[in-house]
Amino acid sequence: MKRNSQMPKYHELMNPLLEALHELGGSGSIEEIAQKVAELSDLPEDLLNMPHNPEKSSQTEIEYRLAWARTYLKKYGLLENSDRGIWLIVPEKSDIKSVDPQEVVKTVRAEHKKQKQAVEKDHPPEYDTDVEIPDETESWRSMLHHILIHDLSPDAFERLSKRILRESGFIQVEVTGRSGDGGIDGKGIMRLSGFLSFHVIFQCKKYQGSVTASDIRDFRGAMIGRADKGLFITTGTFTRDAIREATRDGAPPIDLVAGDQLADKLKELGLGIKKEMVEKISVDTEWFKSI
Repeated sequence: MKRNSQMPKYHELMNPLLEALHELGGSGSIEEIAQKVAELSDLPEDLLNMPHNPEKSSQTEIEYRLAWARTYLKKYGLLENSDRGIWLIVPEKSDIKSVDPQEVVKTVRAEHKKQKQAVEKDHPPEYDTDVEIPDETESWRSMLHHILIHDLSPDAFERLSKRILRESGFIQVEVTGRSGDGGIDGKGIMRLSGFLSFHVIFQCKKYQGSVTASDIRDFRGAMIGRADKGLFITTGTFTRDAIREATRDGAPPIDLVAGDQLADKLKELGLGIKKEMVEKISVDTEWFKSI
């Protein structure tokens, strides 16, 4: 796919990424960081919504390049991330507001080269060390995206969404899927702590592109007077205008779940995603010296 010359390269996004994190108070989810970078940039909407590789991922090109920027800044020792996908500036470096991107790239690649040489020295016949620094886009995400888009029928995707909601604490979940119903695919009740309940209407959209503000408005029009909240689930992404429309003041709120969030939720719930723990064994040399 031809990339627009206006699209910033990954190293050019390092300082906007840092600025976004500082604006967010020093930490944020991948989604929050991407939204804040979009707000702070003057990039046109069509550029922000440009897909990276629709066949393999729901990421936009800007999200893909931000992932590389985060990876480099983490290896540089400036960022860290939690198991729940929250990224933050390392506390002792919280006063750093900007970096020299070229210096970051040079330092990280030099360290990577050292590690590669060490591996080649110890295991020359077994390791293919001619490999780039990996980013966060794990192969399982690409495989999952392909399955959701190409292998699951629309009915199966609705059933999967129903299962996700039930596993997440919803009760009385129904899949309606009636045509001409404004895109409403189902409804349910979210019960909080056994006391508070919210009636939720949801839409499930198998999609490789970006859901637009028009889609959100149509969905909201169908849900008004029928639920407390709306939930829009897609295998694709949401445009910046769609995100603004979903949270517009004075309008019934709509929560958005994009492809990457959907993948994370399936992983968290263990629905079709298996996590394998690898045992790591090491020798405590200091223990033997103390005998």
